[in-house]
Amino acid sequence: MFRLTQYMHELVVPTPVRRRSGPVKPVVIWNLTRRCNLRCRHCYTTSADVPFPGELTHEQAMGVLDDLSAFRIPALILSGGEPLSRFDFFELAERARALNFRHLSLSTNGTKVAEHADRIADLGFDYVGISLDGIGKVNDWFRGVEGAFDDALAGVRACKAKDVKVGLRFTITEDNAHTLTDMLDLCEGEGVDKFYLSHLVYAGRGDKHRGEDTAHARTRATMDVLIEHAWDAIENDRPLEIVTGNNDADAVWFLRWAEERFAPEKVAHLRDHLEAWGGNSSGLGVANIDPQGKVHPDTYWSDYTVGSVKETPFSTLWTGDDPMLATLRQRPRPLKGRCGACAFKAVCGGNTRIRALQVTGDPWAEDPACYMTNAEIGLDEAERLTVTPFRGKSHDPAHRFL
Repeated sequence: MFRLTQYMHELVVPTPVRRRSGPVKPVVIWNLTRRCNLRCRHCYTTSADVPFPGELTHEQAMGVLDDLSAFRIPALILSGGEPLSRFDFFELAERARALNFRHLSLSTNGTKVAEHADRIADLGFDYVGISLDGIGKVNDWFRGVEGAFDDALAGVRACKAKDVKVGLRFTITEDNAHTLTDMLDLCEGEGVDKFYLSHLVYAGRGDKHRGEDTAHARTRATMDVLIEHAWDAIENDRPLEIVTGNNDADAVWFLRWAEERFAPEKVAHLRDHLEAWGGNSSGLGVANIDPQGKVHPDTYWSDYTVGSVKETPFSTLWTGDDPMLATLRQRPRPLKGRCGACAFKAVCGGNTRIRALQVTGDPWAEDPACYMTNAEIGLDEAERLTVTPFRGKSHDPAHRFL
């Protein structure tokens, strides 16, 4: 995750750079269940509103919580499917709160939040992230259920009414990019605390729809909109925090924005912070436990399993000698192509490796969703690309929602 607003503040009120030292405990994203009441086009878990065999029992899930607490992870995110669809969700959430995780979050489609707002507030979640992929019918088309937008918006408002910190998560594709400014206006109008823009990752149903990934020019324009909105919020003391995910080239794009507007010493300070962050954190600062208890380097690496918490505690798996985790934790990683030659790989960490794997079969090939030109990353502009990025078809999608 690239915390755009946080790093913007470094240009205004600089703080000391904190560099990692010793083993890093990961933020754990735990997909509690694949069951979900929506049918999202880009779902990375290919969920559905049916029971799935092999998911962790209540006793096994409670054991996982105890192990994660003893391992002292910095944050736990309860996700799905739709986590509120799991039969014992609130029992697990109550146990997680009793174990005093430093940060406890809920990642949800929002449609069930309003009816459970009192319990969610009483549990003291530090953050509730609600996914929306556009306004009104645009969102409902993406989410596969009519009325999903209204139900999720009711969830946002219920959280705000209970003083629960809430954010909107928006996965951008060619078919909803035109709603970005409306989504930002919605955040401002509803008093949303955070806006998270997720770039499409080629996993689950998202892999089938990779042709809808925004073209590089549109991604650049999108980042310009986000950066200007975030800067305007800082200048006018508005609290909306903007973050992005799944394309760590965003940090490089922001650094170049800063180079055009700030003194060299401020840019150098910003770059020091960005390099200390290090970009993509799959297998290092981020981990995933899927509904069946399998452990992955992040939520999108479902084809690579470190082990199962049904057999071995997460803490043991994460500190073992798994070869993929070891390679993901290398700095620099053994990157190839443009990523390997990039002058900013210390900033972005090689970006999202799962996209390279899905497109080329090689997890260390260049990320096809990097939208920087060769010249912008310190390469000869005439150098031939080794991967042709997927681009969405040229069309106006708005007719679908009239």
